[in-house]
Amino acid sequence: MKNNKNEFVKPGGLDLKDRLVSIQRVTKVTKGGRAFGFSAIVVVGDENGVVGHGLGKSKDVATAIAKAVEDAKKNLVRIPLNKSTLPHEQKGKHSGAKVYLKPASEGTGVIAGGAVRSVLESLGVQDVLSKSQGSSNPHNVVKATFDALLRLRNASTIANQRGISIEKVFNG
Repeated sequence: MKNNKNEFVKPGGLDLKDRLVSIQRVTKVTKGGRAFGFSAIVVVGDENGVVGHGLGKSKDVATAIAKAVEDAKKNLVRIPLNKSTLPHEQKGKHSGAKVYLKPASEGTGVIAGGAVRSVLESLGVQDVLSKSQGSSNPHNVVKATFDALLRLRNASTIANQRGISIEKVFNG
């Protein structure tokens, strides 16, 4: 169940750091020859629970990255964290990519590959286990990771939705 409470966050006042996930040279074949361009995927975050992703396309690399950063700042969301890890396990899927995220004990580190690692580090998670299956396309993996993150809920949110106390959430 997706958490519909994840509203977009305004980038003003946040100390955002951007990470380049992927840059690809793309080719459009026309009658007159080949036209080259670039596509960039960027993740921005404040390393304290706010993260966003963006895609930029342009004829040159610098402009593609700048467009991706601007797009990422428009897609910022706040994700609930539990100290340095996630509140609970979660799965995410986008197209052919599947991502599994699991909270880890303190000192474990970010056990994740490529695109998933960029998203989790930008989010501010320091201890997490993850597994990526299916498509390894960075765009699909980033979106699958966001699908999993947007499904995360903290204990107080779960208690409010069920109409029970927080103690009952933990103890049954």
